[in-house]
Amino acid sequence: MDKIYREASLKMVLGKMMAQALDACIITDLSVIRWLTGFSGSSARMIVTREKSWLFTDFRYKEQASREVSVAETVISADGFDAELASGRYLFGESVALQSDTITWHEATRLIERLHGRHRVIPVHAFFDEFRMVKHESELMKMRRAAEISESVFEGLLPLITPEATELDIAAEISYQHKKLGAEKDSFDPIVASGPRSAMPHAKPSSLRFQPGELIVIDMGCVYEGYASDQTRTVALGQVSEEARKIYRIVQGAQELGIASAKCGMTGRELDSIVREYIAGHGYPEEFGHGLGHGVGFEVHEEPRISPKGELVLQENMVFTIEPGIYLPGRFGVRIEDTVVLGPQGAEPLQRFSKELMEL
Repeated sequence: MDKIYREASLKMVLGKMMAQALDACIITDLSVIRWLTGFSGSSARMIVTREKSWLFTDFRYKEQASREVSVAETVISADGFDAELASGRYLFGESVALQSDTITWHEATRLIERLHGRHRVIPVHAFFDEFRMVKHESELMKMRRAAEISESVFEGLLPLITPEATELDIAAEISYQHKKLGAEKDSFDPIVASGPRSAMPHAKPSSLRFQPGELIVIDMGCVYEGYASDQTRTVALGQVSEEARKIYRIVQGAQELGIASAKCGMTGRELDSIVREYIAGHGYPEEFGHGLGHGVGFEVHEEPRISPKGELVLQENMVFTIEPGIYLPGRFGVRIEDTVVLGPQGAEPLQRFSKELMEL
């Protein structure tokens, strides 16, 4: 199934190249290379032409590439991609697109020098996004499994959240349990933030111990066979104030509204606006400062944006987060997040765990 999907993806890429009169494309983004070929190594470059494709890596990944790559010819190079490019052995026409998203200026200028005089180099940005945003069923299966793993880990964490534990203890347990249950790795460094630190949307876990009566934001995700999960729940250690409960109910209502409102044909900005207006209408127009969500796939943050800048039209089988929050600096914060798959009838959350406030 994966090979059939990758061949279809490569065919779509070639169609776009032909439509833009591109003879070849040099791919430098490892996540795009893995999406197209299945190669999961940490060192690779790729050339796609209308007739043939090559994946370039080094000796460390010779055996791995032979197992993972079937839609391109693998080249094991001792001298590096620059030397291969300069050799002239790879014929790929006049106009060459250079993927500029994740390449350094230093590498880009080197590659352009190698091609100078033989090819016209055209930098391209977000060239593959339109294909990666819409997920195939085989991709959705892996994303569902990634979500299941993280939910199992989260459920197992709850008894560990005690006054004797620290934020770092829980973050370490998340990473350990993700791998123990079959994930490749975390999809991002876990966020575990309690008390006043929960008002920082991207707080790094600290050595602080959990205190009774405080809210705790736990944002976590894992990677399963290349695909990411992302989820956030806010819990309480013991009973919290009525104000904290009020804020929690607003965020819970906003998140439910976001899921219920997501429809094919609307833009990310329109969906963000519905939820943003709901939170503002409850008296917190400045306390929700980040976007409502983001695409998830091979990367935990990718297109489409669900934010005031989200101009893309949402389509069936797009996968993105819905994660409103309210943050009161120096006091506490609340965020609730699910990753959803957009279908013809609306959004289906990948996460099933309760969103009622849990007072541990």
